[in-house]
Amino acid sequence: MYYPFLSEFDIIFAGGGSTACVVAGRLAACDPSLRILILEGGQHTLNKAAHVQPYQYITHQAPTSTTMSINIGNPSPHLNGRAPIVHCAHCVGGGSSVNFMNYTRSPASDFDDWGVDGWESKNLIPLMKKAETYEVQADRPTHGYNGPIKVSSGGCKMDISEDFIRVGTKYHKRPFSDDSNDLETCNTYTHMRRYIDGTTGTRSDAAHHYVYNQAHNPNLQIWVGKRVKRVIFELGSKFTNDPGQSSSIVRASKLVVVSAGAFGSPAILERSGIGAEAILKRCDIQQLVDLPGVGENYCGLRDHNIVFGPYFAADGAITMDPLWRGEENVVQEHLARWKSNRKSLIAQNGNDAKIKWRPDDEELKAMGSTFEPRWKEFFQDRPERAVAILSVFAGIVSYLGSSDLPPRNYMTAEITTLYPVSVGSVHIKLGENGKEDINFTTGYLDDPSDIVPLNFGYKKLREICRRMPSYRGEVATLHPPFPEGSAAVCREATGPADLNAPDIIYTAEDDEAIDRFHRDNMQTGWHSLGTCAMKSRADQGVVDARLNVYGVTNLKVADLSIVPMIVGTNTYSTALLVGEKAAMIIAEDLGIECRP
Repeated sequence: MYYPFLSEFDIIFAGGGSTACVVAGRLAACDPSLRILILEGGQHTLNKAAHVQPYQYITHQAPTSTTMSINIGNPSPHLNGRAPIVHCAHCVGGGSSVNFMNYTRSPASDFDDWGVDGWESKNLIPLMKKAETYEVQADRPTHGYNGPIKVSSGGCKMDISEDFIRVGTKYHKRPFSDDSNDLETCNTYTHMRRYIDGTTGTRSDAAHHYVYNQAHNPNLQIWVGKRVKRVIFELGSKFTNDPGQSSSIVRASKLVVVSAGAFGSPAILERSGIGAEAILKRCDIQQLVDLPGVGENYCGLRDHNIVFGPYFAADGAITMDPLWRGEENVVQEHLARWKSNRKSLIAQNGNDAKIKWRPDDEELKAMGSTFEPRWKEFFQDRPERAVAILSVFAGIVSYLGSSDLPPRNYMTAEITTLYPVSVGSVHIKLGENGKEDINFTTGYLDDPSDIVPLNFGYKKLREICRRMPSYRGEVATLHPPFPEGSAAVCREATGPADLNAPDIIYTAEDDEAIDRFHRDNMQTGWHSLGTCAMKSRADQGVVDARLNVYGVTNLKVADLSIVPMIVGTNTYSTALLVGEKAAMIIAEDLGIECRP
C-alpha cells in the first residue's frame, strides 16, 4: 500500500492487532486530520482469501503459517514436563484476522468485578452495542444493530451441531435458548453465532471494518513488517525493518499507544526501561520506571484451557473435512455456491453449537472434593457464570495431528474452561546466544482444581457424542490410552448408543489415564491477556483507568494485556470493547468529539 511521506505523526500505535485497528479507525473517522500510524510486525490481510473466507481459519494453525507467531513456555511439572506452546496473531487485525470467529460474550458481572472506575458494565454495554450489527434476531436490548462488526449464524446449518443440541437437551437435561450471549444467560444449549457477515459470507474482522475501509485517508497509515523495539521518550518509537535488522525512529507529537498484545506489549515496555529492576538489569536495560507488574498476571489471573476429542462421523454426514483437506472438486463446488449466494460451507467454521455449562448437584458430586472450594467461592452464588463451554465441530481440525488419519468424516468435541485459577508471567530475557528471548511461565494446571472440569467435561462430552446419530466411534490415537479390558477403551463403532444407554463406568486407573492425557495435551484457548493489567500501581498494575502507563506521560496501553481479570468468553468481543473504550478515552484527552 502506498502512503505519502510523513516525518511525524500525532499518534503512533505499536502493534496493529484487533484493538489497535478499532482505536485507530475510530479516531481517524472522528478527526480525519489526525496523523495516525500503525506499526505492525506482521503482514497485510487486505482481501486475502485466507483472512476473508471463513472456512480457511484452520490454515493459520499450520506449522508453516506466517500469520501466527509461536511462544514457547517453560517446561512444567503440572504438564508432565511439557513446554507448552501458545500462538498469537502476527498480521494486521491480529486475532480478528485469524481466530475461529466464534461470537461469545462474558456475563456483565465480569466487568463489574474488575472494580475499575468507568469500566463497569453499565458504561461498557453501550460500547458493546456500538461495535456490532447483530443479524441473528432483532430488538434484543443488549445487542447492537448499526456497528461495523457483523454477527450472524454463518453460511448454513450443520446437522452434527443440530444433533449436539438435540442430544444435549434430552440426555444432559438442559434447556435450549436462542441467545446465550445476552450477558447473563448460561447453562443452556444454543447455536453458536459467528463473526461472519451474513450477507457477504466473509469474516468480520477489525482490520477490514475499521481501518482498511478508510484507505482514502492519507493520514491513517499502516506500516507492515515493522517490529517496535522500544519507546524513546520525547521522541517516539524505534522499530526494526523485517526481515532486516536496521532500525529507524518515527516520532509522535501527541501520544504513543502500545498495542502489541499480551506478549508484545510487556516486552516493548521492558525494552523501554519500564518494569521490574531485576528483570531489566539481567537484560542490561536501564530502568526508567519501576513497574514490577509489567509481564505479570498472565491471562488475567488465569488462561482458558482447551481439550479436543475427535470422533469418526458417518459417511453421509456433512462436515468440513473435505474442504480442510483441500479436496479440489469439493472446494471449487462450494466456492462457486459462495460466490453465487454466499451461503455455502465457505462461510462456515464447522462449530455451530455450544453450551455454557454449569454442573448440577449430581455432576458436582462426581467432580469430587478438589473442585468444591473453587465452586463455592467463585461459582455457586453467581448463576450467570459458566464453568466451561462444551461444543462440537463438524470436522477434525488439522492442528490436532490429523494429517495421518484416513480421509473420512469426523467430528470434534471441545471443552474450554472459562475461569481457571492458575496464573503465569511473561518477560524478556537474554538467551544463551545473547539475543532477546522470552521467559514465559504459563501456569497451566498449577492449581489442582483447574484440571477437574477438563477431566469431567471429557466424560460428559463423550456421552453426548456417542448418542449422536453421526457417531461412529472415537479416534483412539487422539483420546486417553485406557488400559486393555477397560469399559472406557476407545474404538470405532457401527452406530450411536441409545439415548437411554447407561454411561461408561470409569475406574480409578481410567481416571488416571484421562488426567495424564490432559496434562500431556491440554492447550491454550489463544486468549492471552492481563500482562499490563489495569489495576492500582500498588496491586502490580501497569495502567490506570484511562490506560496511562504509570510513571510516564503520553504513553498508553490498549489491548487485551490491560484486562485485570479473566473474562468468561472468547476474547475477540473483549478486544473490540477495549478498543471502543480506548477510542473514547483518547478522543476525550485530545478534545475530539467522538460519538459514544
